[in-house]
Amino acid sequence: MTKQSSKPLGINHNRQGGRHAVPAAPPPAGVQTGTDLLALRAQLSRAEKAARRAPTPPPVRAVRPAPVKPQREVELVGIATDEFSLSRAHARLRDAVYDTRYHVCPHAIGHARAEGFLEHDILGVLLSGRVRAVYPEDRRWLVCGTFEACGVALPLHVVVQYYPGGHLDIVTAFVPKHPHHIISRARLAVMLRYDDEQIRVRTSTPGARAGTRGRGRWKR
Repeated sequence: MTKQSSKPLGINHNRQGGRHAVPAAPPPAGVQTGTDLLALRAQLSRAEKAARRAPTPPPVRAVRPAPVKPQREVELVGIATDEFSLSRAHARLRDAVYDTRYHVCPHAIGHARAEGFLEHDILGVLLSGRVRAVYPEDRRWLVCGTFEACGVALPLHVVVQYYPGGHLDIVTAFVPKHPHHIISRARLAVMLRYDDEQIRVRTSTPGARAGTRGRGRWKR
């Protein structure tokens, strides 16, 4: 019968009576690699479950632009609305206003008196508004913005004419019936046809009754 040792496991006794702990042996390389693979598989499984639980976004449908009517295409002939032309016109517009190289024409003054806006409202539109259309043949720009009247923001359109020297003529300014509608060259010519300083009074013939549609004609 053999005698068992009284020394505890993992403790080494030296000759001086001291003792120190024996470090445990590292696990085999094969066991550590297997543990890493199991952790990686568990992580991939959790990621797949999270992806399956996430709601799938609805498919993005391509937005088709609304077709332009043939009459509208005819009206927009000779009008530039590309981003390059509009940004270049807006830069020249602001430079001319800041350098006070502009002149307010009588047609714009007449509209201002009739529709309740002032000259500083026109300048505010030129500075804070944006150029919506460029008329290359006439060297004119349509600037759209708003002005405030009795706490209400109203749309205001301003038409300016640019000269090679950098001077501007504020041809006309008016409150539009359709704020997002670009007026054609023909419509602009009709508006400016009455830009005559000799016309002092404008009257209209009695139209239809209230509540019905009717148009009165201007006459001198």
